[in-house]
Amino acid sequence: MKIGNREFEIGRRTYLMGILNVTPDSFSDGGKWNRLDAALSHTEEMIRDGADIIDVGGESTRPGYGAILPDGEELERVLPVIEAVRERFDVPISVDTYKSRVAEEAVKAGACLVNDIWGCKYDEEMAGVIARTGAACCLMHNRKEPIYENYLEDVKADLLRSVELARQAGVAGDKIILDPGMGFG
Repeated sequence: MKIGNREFEIGRRTYLMGILNVTPDSFSDGGKWNRLDAALSHTEEMIRDGADIIDVGGESTRPGYGAILPDGEELERVLPVIEAVRERFDVPISVDTYKSRVAEEAVKAGACLVNDIWGCKYDEEMAGVIARTGAACCLMHNRKEPIYENYLEDVKADLLRSVELARQAGVAGDKIILDPGMGFG
């Protein structure tokens, strides 16, 4: 699988995604990296520690999150970081968003993978943006209500629906990664 300028040999080894949340309210780091200098320093540290991809997120989706940021605020958070990481480091960049406008602008700024926690089901334009930009994507299983009849079969069905949406929009199969979203749905 090609992501950006890198070839990822699936099945050969495990690849690491370094998470760079540039939000004041992240569940994993509490806003430690939401200044550009801190974000770049942390990126350098993650690459040194073996990160193969840097995933930049501009909206907290921690358990119990409520407010959804307007696109503009999310863009103000992620675009400068994506551009700076692209300029300084030779590493594929992912954008963690479920909004098509943010995904499109992030790819223009240098992201080459769209990490969508709603698997193209939140924003009906997302699959088309991924296809049009040629970005790879990580489609995650998620549900508004964690109600399951048969957990594994339900997760599988949800992921297959996400793949169907992406493929119908023109996303190539070798550009799709699936994430079971444990802890989200």
